[in-house]
Amino acid sequence: MTFRVSRRNFVAGGATLLSLSALGTSALAQETRLRLLWWGSQPRADRTNKVSQLYQSKKPGTSVTGEFLGWGDYWPRLATQVAGRNAPDVIQMDYRYIVQYARRGALAPLESYMPAKLNLDDFDKAQIEGGSVDGHLYGVSLGANSAATVLNTTAFKEAGVDLPTQATTWEEFARMGAEITKAGKRKGMFGLADGSGGEPLFENWLRQRGKALYTADGKIAFDVDDASEWYDMWAKFRAAGACVPADVQALDKNDIDTNTVSLGKSAAGFAHSNQFVAYQAMNKDKLALTNYMRIKPESKGGHYRKPSMFFSVSAQSKAVDLAVDYVNFFVKNPEAALLLDVERGIPESSAMREVVAAKLDENGKIALAYVSGLGDLAGKLPPPPPAGAGEGELMLRNIAEQVGFGQLSPSDGGKQLVAEITQILARG
Repeated sequence: MTFRVSRRNFVAGGATLLSLSALGTSALAQETRLRLLWWGSQPRADRTNKVSQLYQSKKPGTSVTGEFLGWGDYWPRLATQVAGRNAPDVIQMDYRYIVQYARRGALAPLESYMPAKLNLDDFDKAQIEGGSVDGHLYGVSLGANSAATVLNTTAFKEAGVDLPTQATTWEEFARMGAEITKAGKRKGMFGLADGSGGEPLFENWLRQRGKALYTADGKIAFDVDDASEWYDMWAKFRAAGACVPADVQALDKNDIDTNTVSLGKSAAGFAHSNQFVAYQAMNKDKLALTNYMRIKPESKGGHYRKPSMFFSVSAQSKAVDLAVDYVNFFVKNPEAALLLDVERGIPESSAMREVVAAKLDENGKIALAYVSGLGDLAGKLPPPPPAGAGEGELMLRNIAEQVGFGQLSPSDGGKQLVAEITQILARG
């Protein structure tokens, strides 16, 4: 399945749109109603719904309804709704997809609302640029985060294995993982998750090698040797018992609930810093965050401070002004900031960061300290991924699974990944 949205699909349903415009007063009534769509866990939904209730209390007569799904189900649902002219007013958007949706005309440009209705004056310039495509603002960042390793500190301690540090290499981390697996303190628990299908992990590893996933003009930026070495590294980890086998990793549906750490299948997994609050809420053991490992002790890190996600406004919305007002409230209202905490990342607004930092609990402070303390591990934000990058992410994961099950060699997997992504990007 692919998540591409064609121009044809965007114009499909034009008759439906015209019939809606003929409804007159009914269409006007819709301007006081907003629909939201986002991906995430139940804790995120609870926080979002509380902000919506707060917004409604301050905007009498306004109705806000929301729906959330897991990451894997979210993008097919959004693509279907956009193609069917039934898109939500406010869309949670990812850095990976914003170029595709903006260039297909699915998102409303927002710069004309600044600063009167959308006040981002205390956002970092880089984070505003991160939500911009072709000179127009299409996404307002909801928080800053970075890719991270989640550690079950209780499981490490039980196995008598020290936690990794910022200087730990992948080779050293694999030895730690093998020791945890061999210790057998918990039935069915391995040391590490299998990260071979994780795009943020692969990107980080490439950046340490001086490369990237994509070039600024939307071409593939790594080669067959890179991809083959990546798959081979994880094949060696599996053979050594350092990480979970393929059948266990296949249980992970790319969400917090099914991550191998949450399932009790591994003592370490891979996520994003903004997810830590939800991870800890879901796990009884004490968790911690650390960076992705270095290729060599002297390697510069491959991390960057990334917009965790955006709120975008649908170009189909009949209530764009109200949607923009809601987004502004979401990122600039102190009461909303306290409700949201750092579950979507560290607030981009410096004023809201101060509000949240003063009230953070221990878990929130861990996420904040992690993002703030990356040091030389953090580099420049890469350009937005090109259209088709979402398919590339799926291809990386699918081929990793085939290599894990022995259906492809690491070398053949690398060749197939480069060939498939090159073909995807050529379609534009």
